[in-house]
Amino acid sequence: MDPAIDATVTTALTLLFLVAASHKLRDPTRFRATFAEYRLVPPALAGPTAALLVLVEVAVPGALAVPALRVPGRVAAAGLLVVYAGAVAVNLGRGRRDLDCGCAGPAARQPISGWLVARNGVLAAVALTGLAPAGARPLVWVDAVTVVATTAALAALYAALDRLLALVVGLADDLA
Repeated sequence: MDPAIDATVTTALTLLFLVAASHKLRDPTRFRATFAEYRLVPPALAGPTAALLVLVEVAVPGALAVPALRVPGRVAAAGLLVVYAGAVAVNLGRGRRDLDCGCAGPAARQPISGWLVARNGVLAAVALTGLAPAGARPLVWVDAVTVVATTAALAALYAALDRLLALVVGLADDLA
């Protein structure tokens, strides 16, 4: 893989997990309550499990920032995304479409949907692309510009698609 693409994926994943963790750290009580609503663990374990998830979300960007830990960081990122996709899929299977995904932060409620399962699956696959060895060419100044611009564009696209699909899911629920 080209090292600029590898750097872009690493930077984008770092940003994604920093934002995700910051949402949860801003209102840990709400995140614990949201997690408990998923009913995936016994109520007594909901708080500690929610705290563990936040800890992993904080650790992933740290691991991605250290070259020797990037591969475990990518695997942890993919694993966490698969866990989140599975939690949503289990609750969709239970018919519990009214749950807040817990991914939009304390300022916005977003109901769970199949889109979230697909999104997290795609993101997990993207995280695992970093397991391919990066090319040996040195990065140059234009690569830094490319990484920053591409990461910014991907973040804007992600945010726009996330809001758009949340509105579509909400509209579909209102029409049903």
